[in-house]
Amino acid sequence: MERTKPAAEFGAWLSIGAYIFLSVMKLAVGYASGSQALLADGLNNSSDIVASLAVVIGLRIARKPADAEHRYGHSRAETVASLVASFIMAVVGIEVLFQSVTRFLKGEVPVPNAAAAWTALFAAAVMYAVYRYNLRLSRVTGSLALKAAAADNRSDMLVSLGTFIGILGTVWGLYWLDSLAAVIVGLVICKTAVDIFKEATHLLTDGFDDKELETYKATVTSMEGVEHVKDIKGRIHGSHVFVDLTIEVDQRMSVYDSHAITENIEHKLREKHRIRHVHVHIEPH
Repeated sequence: MERTKPAAEFGAWLSIGAYIFLSVMKLAVGYASGSQALLADGLNNSSDIVASLAVVIGLRIARKPADAEHRYGHSRAETVASLVASFIMAVVGIEVLFQSVTRFLKGEVPVPNAAAAWTALFAAAVMYAVYRYNLRLSRVTGSLALKAAAADNRSDMLVSLGTFIGILGTVWGLYWLDSLAAVIVGLVICKTAVDIFKEATHLLTDGFDDKELETYKATVTSMEGVEHVKDIKGRIHGSHVFVDLTIEVDQRMSVYDSHAITENIEHKLREKHRIRHVHVHIEPH
């Protein structure tokens, strides 16, 4: 599992490279053409650079081995990085909304040219490719930070598509559409920030999907020697899943045989469900 961390980090660096290129292009073309929507999209990508850097730092820290003060390792740094990214996105989203609405109310609605529209469409195609790559990589590595980055890539792709439509409509005479697209960009940024924030806080407070626990419980219950699963808990540290189990076995069973059952459970959950750490407590049935 540890070998997947550099791969996840490469995905974050790929996002950073794409965001630097696209933000410079969008801000330059948006400023030259007067497109509020493209400028907002460029600011969005600028915030994504900082958010992606937070993900890289989180992944670097998560790779550190366990020490005397972090017995469970540093994997939760990934989740903290996602939380920091959500704050950055929220600030930029609110700023984009404020600027877009203020300019619209003041009647500052310049008419962009077609170059701005094609720039947005090109950016959408680039972000779609980055999104697909990072989504696949997050599934392979199990990295929650990279999963959050992929979700941001997807929202950026949709934002650029919306920007393209808004600018094109303005070029065709719907002068208010560019401002509307800028507002939508701000709303999408805020929505993405809220989604990432909710998932990160859920994990940091040891929230866990009850359906997943039931799946693990069914696997353990079906194993030979397990009479009953009395209790099961789960928590997530970055890309690592920790499961605590209390099982009941035949009270006449020897310590050696009951220990063998715990070894089988650990191996089964690791192989079938990719669970990194399993702690099994045994009680007599």
